[in-house]
Amino acid sequence: MTLRRRTILTAGTLALASAMPALAQKKIVLGFSQIGAESEWRTANSESIKASAKDAGIELKFSDAQQKQENQIKAIRSFIAQKVDVIAFSPVVESGWGTVLREAKAAKIPVILSDRAVDEKDDSLWVSFMGSDFVEEGRRAGRWLLENYKGQGDVNIVELQGTVGSAPAIDRKKGFEEIIKAQPRFKIIRSQTGDFTRAKGKEVMEAFLKAEGKKINVLYAHNDDMAIGAIQAIEEAGLKPAKDITIISIDAVKGAFEAMIAGKLNVSVECSPLLGPQLMQAVKDLKAGKTLPRRIVTQEGVFPMEVAAKEFPKRKY
Repeated sequence: MTLRRRTILTAGTLALASAMPALAQKKIVLGFSQIGAESEWRTANSESIKASAKDAGIELKFSDAQQKQENQIKAIRSFIAQKVDVIAFSPVVESGWGTVLREAKAAKIPVILSDRAVDEKDDSLWVSFMGSDFVEEGRRAGRWLLENYKGQGDVNIVELQGTVGSAPAIDRKKGFEEIIKAQPRFKIIRSQTGDFTRAKGKEVMEAFLKAEGKKINVLYAHNDDMAIGAIQAIEEAGLKPAKDITIISIDAVKGAFEAMIAGKLNVSVECSPLLGPQLMQAVKDLKAGKTLPRRIVTQEGVFPMEVAAKEFPKRKY
């Protein structure tokens, strides 16, 4: 081999070698549309996604929709225009996603539903839905009530629902009602949305107390933040939360454990927000050509007041 030929080969090999790290280093780009920051749970969920993307070496384009569906649709269209590799989002409500999901499918960008599902007939518009079983959470809340409520006679329940039209609000109501119908003495006498926020939870509970007063035996709140707001309203009305009114909520955030330790909340059903690691693994699997399970369910528990102090130090959110 001549010196000139060897030089050309060496130069070509060097050029190829220098190009290889650039190809290897091309980051996966994930577009994520978050509902907002309406609760402790949602904040923890966002932090989990951001930290996990960083740890996984995935470039994250994160958009906060401030609890508005139109903002989420704009964000998804922006992700499509930017030609991200994968789109993931937590839908603020279940319906109204068909058009934008078809746009993502036409652009050949896979979509993962995180935390909440959508109500669309064409389930080819997303590759996987990961998160909690909200119906089962409602059932767990109902089972705890039937097994642990000590009072006699009719049991009057008031319900603080989540955001109207959202998957957790629909499903947590459905699961709870499915269980309590087994004992007709348990009756929901008032049910209204508190929009998953403390402020609205307090406001609606004040209205419940004004209308029903001491007739209320149980409060079932679709999340801890509304329950914590309601506890304030109960105390301001001169009643003792968790004693005069049994309080059941969902999420099991640190604030709920603090309320249980203080003797103001009876039980919180877990709904883990720490979906970041499994979302990033799913994104990597998609890019590696793997097929994701259609449904990825989070493993969770139920935490009554009696175990709160012991469990609190282990809580990550």
